[in-house]
Amino acid sequence: MSYTYILRCSDGTYYTGWTTDPERRVKEHNAGRGARYTRDRGPVELVYLEEHPDRSAAMSREYKIKKLSHRQKERLAQNYCVE
Repeated sequence: MSYTYILRCSDGTYYTGWTTDPERRVKEHNAGRGARYTRDRGPVELVYLEEHPDRSAAMSREYKIKKLSHRQKERLAQNYCVE
């Protein structure tokens, strides 16, 4: 399985990515070993997660989410409950 995720950074911006292990990836972002974008914007919080059957599907969804506006990403996050 692969996942597409959205993180809320400490400055209120959103970061979108994909991974095979969401828990590990969030820890990496918060430890400063994630994407360059999140290094100075931590801590980050997982606010949205989608499961996909493979890497290709997760990356395709990541691309689509990255094209959304801040408000549209906010709506996705508001309508999703992270367990």
